[in-house]
Amino acid sequence: MADTLAGAAAVHEYPMAYPMARAAGCPFDPPPDLTARQDEGRLVKVRLWDGSTPWLVTRYEDQRALLLDPRVSADITRPGYPLQAAAGGGENNASFILMDDPEHARLRRMVTAPFAIRRVEAMRPGVQKIVDDLIDDMLAESGPVDLVEAFALPVPSLVICQMLGVPYEDHDFFQENSRILIKRDAAMEDRMAAHGRLVAYLDELMGEKTARPADDLLSGLVERVRSGELSRLESARMGVLLLIAGHETTANMIALGTLALLEHPEQLARLRDTDDPKRVAAAVEELLRYLTIVHNGRRRAALEDIEIGGRTIRAGEGMVMPNDLANRDPAAFTDPDRLDLSRDARRHIAFGFGVHQCLGQPLARMELQVVYGTLYRRIPTLKLAAPVESLPFKHDGSVYGVYELPVTW
Repeated sequence: MADTLAGAAAVHEYPMAYPMARAAGCPFDPPPDLTARQDEGRLVKVRLWDGSTPWLVTRYEDQRALLLDPRVSADITRPGYPLQAAAGGGENNASFILMDDPEHARLRRMVTAPFAIRRVEAMRPGVQKIVDDLIDDMLAESGPVDLVEAFALPVPSLVICQMLGVPYEDHDFFQENSRILIKRDAAMEDRMAAHGRLVAYLDELMGEKTARPADDLLSGLVERVRSGELSRLESARMGVLLLIAGHETTANMIALGTLALLEHPEQLARLRDTDDPKRVAAAVEELLRYLTIVHNGRRRAALEDIEIGGRTIRAGEGMVMPNDLANRDPAAFTDPDRLDLSRDARRHIAFGFGVHQCLGQPLARMELQVVYGTLYRRIPTLKLAAPVESLPFKHDGSVYGVYELPVTW
């Protein structure tokens, strides 16, 4: 091991900077330098933008164990917490996903019910209509079209707007500000301004819901404000989180998943030629595992000393857990770098794990099942209208995907 590290140090500075760059021509795979860290060991140090050196947790089982460990904190204010960017943007106005229990659990419970599987399944016919209508609009064009703008963004945006009670005609506004918040290298001032605009927008909507409540999630939050469980500002910040998370991640999965399937035609054929809901659901899980679009790593801080594989994470030290690396761990998934829609990938951790796992995963799964089960069947000749190497990938975002995806048929 010492010889390996010494040889690597001749090429790279140690600890290596994180996040790392993907290899040219390999847009679906984790960065090769990140994969190499998995070969070095279960725990290795990396260097973040601010010079801090948290532990990189490279293995699937270790990530799952730590994400369940009460000695591990998601609280962004804890000493040693590995910040993704300078404080002052969205992270500075911490949402419940950046808190520990019991406060995390108290706030999360307020918005859990709308994302319950039974309620999400009741939305499926409405989502199917949204998908079919957007495909009809695409087919009415002569092509090529940008699948991101014509389909991938509108599907989850329309759905989350209906759930929250947000006017869809404002989608340009909230999508533009969302992009600023999730951009890795956005200036602190720009992040603060974008977050402030979204909070002000949601706060104004809360005021309208107070006067005229409806059957939507924001109206439910208004009731929490009335009962004294939430402040108006807390409810607006929660609305911002749900609005951003509700469209950004799913939109990127739709576009990037489509690109991955077009680049793996034998797998696309398996999906296109089936009407079995179980096979479609299995394909969604494998695409979530294979792509893992949230690629900045789950961030945590140790509250106590924790032993892993002969190393000690000291209290007050940070941890970065790249789910994309865990989902490609050969100890967890056979031949992990191969896209295989027949694989049982349900144990992936693309949505995280433990008490902080993604609240909206039932909704995301349902939307993706409808999209992947419909788009390629209705447009069986769908194909790229530009070379893969010319596509603008989102290397600069905390959510990975493509800015544009020109397609034709």
